[in-house]
Amino acid sequence: MTKLLDGKLLAKEIRNEISSVITNKILKENKRIPHLGIILTGNNSSSIAYVNNKIRECKNIGIKYSLIHLPINTLEKKLLEEIKKMNKNPYIDGFIVQLPLEKHINQDKIILSINPKKDVDGFHPENFGKMALNMKTFFPATALGILTLLEKYKIQISGKYTVIIGRSRIVGRPVSILMSRKSYPGNSTVTLTHSKTPNIEYYTKQADIIVVAVGIPKFLKGRMIKKGAIVIDVGIHNNNEKKILGDVDFCSVYGKASYLTPVPGGIGPMTRIMLIKNTLTAALNNREK
Repeated sequence: MTKLLDGKLLAKEIRNEISSVITNKILKENKRIPHLGIILTGNNSSSIAYVNNKIRECKNIGIKYSLIHLPINTLEKKLLEEIKKMNKNPYIDGFIVQLPLEKHINQDKIILSINPKKDVDGFHPENFGKMALNMKTFFPATALGILTLLEKYKIQISGKYTVIIGRSRIVGRPVSILMSRKSYPGNSTVTLTHSKTPNIEYYTKQADIIVVAVGIPKFLKGRMIKKGAIVIDVGIHNNNEKKILGDVDFCSVYGKASYLTPVPGGIGPMTRIMLIKNTLTAALNNREK
């Protein structure tokens, strides 16, 4: 029987933990409320929805937020100026630039311009490098959400064979690093695959844990996994019937997998709450100065 990994329920638990820290540690000591900055460019409907969800999370927990929404034709120079302002603003504890960006803007240049100490998305090379070296830093929110979900459900990772489908800097690459690190949770043997991997079923059928972040609806079928596999679905898509789908063919995998994340209600809520947790960490770091 398949057990669902309820990210929505766990996110609520973590939300309460964060609220408790704010109430009992920050407000009690008359310290400033954590403050998240968000920079959004253009009118991408998915990006707007993601940002609105993040703002809703801030409101639910009681942390401050500032949103800068720039038009689609914003020049790279203007975006860099807004980032510089947030870097210098002592009242902004951490901030994100919502991805993807328009084609005329150099994404790498934008990420490099963010102060690593305020990079609560964990995308800056300094933070990514520290993560790879198992040093204390900001982890990308989705990757951190996946590990936290596995840890909270007491799923054994050490000694297991993990297959990751997708190699993005946001999910695939950081998850491969964190799952294989010499730490807890970690110590898994990892194979990183992608949409161009030939005979991908050869790997997925052997996997104890599969993380799917390939960006293709219903990519992973039940016939591609072994019985009892743990399946983490990171994808989210809207089909023509306005039904939300993941990268996993839920119906064929359910009943064969031992654990499975639903879409929606799995990794999405965990990603948002981990961003807020990173913002809280940034705020507490600032208070220690």
